Amino acid sequence: MQTKISDQYINTSLGKHADDILRRCVHCGFCNATCPTYQLLGDELDGPRGRIYQIKEVLETQQASAKTQLHLDRCLTCLNCETTCPSGVKYGQLLDIGRKIVDGKRKRPLKESILRTAIANIVPYTQRVRFLLNSLKRFKWILPKSLRDYLPEKQGLAEPNAKNHKRKMLMLDGCVQPAVAPNINIALMILLDKMGVSIIRVNSAVCCGALSHHLSDHNKAQVFMRKNIDAWWPYIENDVESIITSASACSLFLKDYERLLVDDSEYAHKAKRISALSKDVSEVIDFDDLPVSTGQYSGKNIAFHSPCTLQHGLGVKGRVESLLSHMGMNLLPIKDAHLCCGAAGTYSILHKELSQALRTNKLNSLQYASPDIIATANIGCLLHLKGASNVPVKHWIELLVD
Repeated sequence: MQTKISDQYINTSLGKHADDILRRCVHCGFCNATCPTYQLLGDELDGPRGRIYQIKEVLETQQASAKTQLHLDRCLTCLNCETTCPSGVKYGQLLDIGRKIVDGKRKRPLKESILRTAIANIVPYTQRVRFLLNSLKRFKWILPKSLRDYLPEKQGLAEPNAKNHKRKMLMLDGCVQPAVAPNINIALMILLDKMGVSIIRVNSAVCCGALSHHLSDHNKAQVFMRKNIDAWWPYIENDVESIITSASACSLFLKDYERLLVDDSEYAHKAKRISALSKDVSEVIDFDDLPVSTGQYSGKNIAFHSPCTLQHGLGVKGRVESLLSHMGMNLLPIKDAHLCCGAAGTYSILHKELSQALRTNKLNSLQYASPDIIATANIGCLLHLKGASNVPVKHWIELLVD
């Protein structure tokens, strides 16, 4: 694609990076064939190719309209298009640049600004999420099912007794997950303890920064990133094996610390180390670590929803399914397994109608063969699907711990 980026941007690292990405695009349109919003709306401007053109226009003309902002907002950042693209266009990175520039030029309506500010000041903070949900519990009897499913689960699992195993891994607890579904991280700790791995949880660690970044507050995201690096660095210097999380969205963002802090002279080399050590939990569990199970889920029919961050972002496709099959579970085939469920971080709040349409399509596919359980690998997807599912929805790690 030919470009004529304006002088305002072409001489900046952001503009140069955007120009490099744009020049890779060959207009083929293969991306639209796998784009969830394009399939729903049938609008070129709501597909990756159309959004690329809109970002190109903003960079060339320095003008941004409310319409452009809307079409960029509607993107799920599922990265399905990157999996499909034959030219290797880093669409997700280009979208981040486009959103940041457009949001700097366009003032949002007051109601929308208040909602986005509320999300940014509550969701990344576990204690604030916990307070809000505990307050809602008083009104549980009048809440719709979609909200009741966000209320905290009872902690049914006990944390394993701390052992000084030779293998040690840092664990990012996450923001919403400890407040809503504490059993997931405990199940992970139990499993890794059986594998001879000691888990280190650092209280001063914070949100990974993904939510702020995707709301175009890149500065706030970098504050979170630096705090995590500072919290983890003493343990990294003592040779921890990995930094893990059971939320695939967080795993993907941790791996991106190197790129996002590359211009930070103080933190760039540390961020590179963080990215190198960061692993999704599915990447650290070996088949040899798991005995063939005769537990409560053995023989059960499982419909696994692979989050976009797992299959398109991290490129870990089929790994979890193989692990569950190894444990004696029957994995059902899923139609259109590559498509997004509509959760996409804050998308289910900011674009409720589109999000629910995508969820309906996804649940139709997941429930088609009458599974006993739907499993997934990200807390956002889990809560989103659970809000309308006819069968239980679990994190796949929970299925490995009896």
